[in-house]
Amino acid sequence: MNALARRTFAALRFRNYRLYLASQLVSFSGTWMQSLAQSWLVLQLTGSGTALGTVLAFQFLPTLFLAPVGGMIADRVDKRRLLIATQTAAGLLSLALGLLVLGAHVELWMVYAIAAGFGLITAIDNPARQTFVSEMVGPDHLTNAVTLNSVMVNAARALGPALGGVLIATLGIGQCFIVNAASYSVVIVTLMLLDRSTMYPTTLAVRAPRQLRQGLAYGWRTPTLRTTLIMLTLIGMFTFEFTVTLPLLADDTFAVGSGGLAIMETMFGVGAVIGGLVVAASGPPTLRRRNALALSGGMSTLALAIAPSAWLAYLAMPFVGGSLIAMLAVGNATLQLNSAPHLRGRVMALFAMAIMGTTPLGGPAIGWIAERFDPRVAVAFGGFAALAAGAYGWFETERARVVHTGEILVTAPAAGH
Repeated sequence: MNALARRTFAALRFRNYRLYLASQLVSFSGTWMQSLAQSWLVLQLTGSGTALGTVLAFQFLPTLFLAPVGGMIADRVDKRRLLIATQTAAGLLSLALGLLVLGAHVELWMVYAIAAGFGLITAIDNPARQTFVSEMVGPDHLTNAVTLNSVMVNAARALGPALGGVLIATLGIGQCFIVNAASYSVVIVTLMLLDRSTMYPTTLAVRAPRQLRQGLAYGWRTPTLRTTLIMLTLIGMFTFEFTVTLPLLADDTFAVGSGGLAIMETMFGVGAVIGGLVVAASGPPTLRRRNALALSGGMSTLALAIAPSAWLAYLAMPFVGGSLIAMLAVGNATLQLNSAPHLRGRVMALFAMAIMGTTPLGGPAIGWIAERFDPRVAVAFGGFAALAAGAYGWFETERARVVHTGEILVTAPAAGH
């Protein structure tokens, strides 16, 4: 048992990582709380599934177009300083939205504008945050650190919506945005307190022509990266639109209100934490595990779509969260471990594009399907997309026969500076 615990939580032996992970738990709890509040706010303002998809499009459209630029910046500059700047900007935006709601001045276009501002920040913040993990723990513990980071995000997903549901019911939607704004200060202070003498800094990329194109080409011509990114794109575009589908399931299908929505989000987070811990204890990621998790995510999402009652939907959510989040953790680690260090920021920008940048395309489409047909149909569409991703992964794994050890490439593919 002790050996298993040491293997599962190996990255926590690094003080910098422990501090950072704790601060991220606070921050992401606020982020998930704001996500719930934002969806509920838009639903109150419009009652429209299409509007829910549209606000997500505004929030994630910048990631689709600017994430490669963010990745290039992350490869070039000090990531800690960059993260302090992005976290400060995000906190100010959240504070602004909270004050607008509390002052009863909020209108839909304002929500759209602030969501777009968050999108611009995320396009720069996400690649830096993803690759900063390796600088705190080094390459030997990267897989474990990435997975524990995923566990943290989904522990926050369990905690944040639960707290958000209580705040909405007692103090109102606006307080969720204020609390989230305060949570960013915890991350900023932590980043300032990190011991830089014990870190593993990555050699910064030297400014040169065609660096943006180089990152895109590198991701496409490397089979393991390409297959993983295509799988993540399918899942990110159509399956991970729960911010659109869950409020509609709670409001229209099951009539359980914001409290029921909070329960669904919380149960998703509980399953995700369990799935992440299993991945953390399982050692280096493998391609077969990546494929199997995509398939199981598709099947559990289909089970959610056909759940005849809210209680059975609650029971399905941990399986949805456990399998899909575990797949994202395995995909994330696969991309980082199989990327040349000086290109890792740009590769993780492609990861951000696959998971978040595709939401402007998938969010409105899933919202339209839910509104035109039924929220269950929209959820089922996402389930079939995950099944397709898993099937594609199996096909490519068998066809390519990539040279690997334990199904992870021995070294990152060569690439020019």
